[in-house]
Amino acid sequence: MADTHAGSPVVSSLRVPLVSEARTLAGVTDDIIGPMNRRPTWKWKAAFAVAAGMLLLGAGNVTYEILTGIGVWGLNRTVGWAFDITNFVFWVGIGHAGTLISAILFLFRQKWRTSINRSAEAMTLFAVMCAGLFPIIHMGRPWVAFFALPYPNFRGPLWVNFRSPLLWDVFAISTYFTVSLVFWYIGLLPDLATVRDRTLPGVKRRVFALLAFGWTGSARIWSRYETLYTLLAGLATPLVLSVHTIVSMDFATSVIPGWHTTIFPPYFVAGAVFSGFAMVLTLMIIARSVMGFEHFITIRHLENMAKIIIVTGGIVAIAYGTEFFIAWFSGNPYERFTFINRATGPFAWAYWIMVSCNVVSPQLLWFKRLRTSPVALFVLSLVINVGMWFERFVIIVTSLHRDFLPSSWGSYAPTRVEVFTLIGSFGLFFSLFLVFVRVLPAISIGEVKAVLGFARGAGRQPPSREGDAGLPASAVALQRESA
Repeated sequence: MADTHAGSPVVSSLRVPLVSEARTLAGVTDDIIGPMNRRPTWKWKAAFAVAAGMLLLGAGNVTYEILTGIGVWGLNRTVGWAFDITNFVFWVGIGHAGTLISAILFLFRQKWRTSINRSAEAMTLFAVMCAGLFPIIHMGRPWVAFFALPYPNFRGPLWVNFRSPLLWDVFAISTYFTVSLVFWYIGLLPDLATVRDRTLPGVKRRVFALLAFGWTGSARIWSRYETLYTLLAGLATPLVLSVHTIVSMDFATSVIPGWHTTIFPPYFVAGAVFSGFAMVLTLMIIARSVMGFEHFITIRHLENMAKIIIVTGGIVAIAYGTEFFIAWFSGNPYERFTFINRATGPFAWAYWIMVSCNVVSPQLLWFKRLRTSPVALFVLSLVINVGMWFERFVIIVTSLHRDFLPSSWGSYAPTRVEVFTLIGSFGLFFSLFLVFVRVLPAISIGEVKAVLGFARGAGRQPPSREGDAGLPASAVALQRESA
């Protein structure tokens, strides 16, 4: 045990604090709510200007595509799926890390999740929104998208095909979005009440009072809140496995070589967590710089996420090798050709970009110096997301452009409309996230207060102007025990 200075709490030499500087309870609230009340910084304005520009570029090209038809894409009779479905699977995968951080790490009582779970949950919602746009765009007539819903209608026996994996996507993703939205909003309630109580009378206060649903912070409400939050975490946990498993069945239930494989469900889930944590790293590094959250999103948080990336990246690498082994072991000439064609055919460049980004680059995270460097982690997170996008592209395009009949072989090249639509989806994602961190608490105030005493031993706790206000019952007990 080492005393840092007179009057300060004693800090353990074995445990790294989850909040890098000593904070009072009121100070935590001020630091997290402060950016909502101040004028945006130039960093935020610059980031939002770039994101909004990307969004407008994408929106213009989607409008042009809807008015003209999907013939403006580079699709043909051989490659009927390409950028649109690649983007769809990519964004669904990005949304996985939010539920994993919030639900599974909560159930396993991992305290380091407290500073990043709120933003990760919001990232899930925005990623699923981006994903849901692409099947609608792919329809060519988005105004009839409601046909995919199994509602009572006047068209007689014309119902949706419940045996289609594409319809399973509709149910899986809508369920995932609904549960994730409820889970995120329930976690926001204490902080919405805190903002309400710290806002001057006016329209803003009335809005937050409405959103807080009459939260008073009593012991009974905190007890019921924690019970409900645990229940929702238990309900959300299976979705991490189920949603991308269903998405993988879009491919695995087909007869196309390279797709009909039983490894796809766990392979897709591991890849989704892999890419999702890379995107969380990207956003957290941006948020800690733009919003000044360096003391809450510490190097330890970044390092823990990097370790999860190492594990899931290893699973993805094993899956790549397993695919080649099974193609050889099966004795199926079509399977063998498909995988040899991926590595040596016309799209070999995409395959080796995928391998370099998803297998080679994560190995750099074994070095602690890189694992604890925000700049290195930011670059590697971008590289991994590039690689995971190419993974979906390789799976889809290289399995389609060389099918059973050489007479029907064809190539594929994206048009500017497809490229700009992809850029626009990133613009939508980052625009929504930047607005979120400006108008709502980006870090869970109550949960950070609950771990404020982590790594502090016997000794005086920092004085508080608030007492136990805004603190969950478990956190009150923790603070009083360590005082």
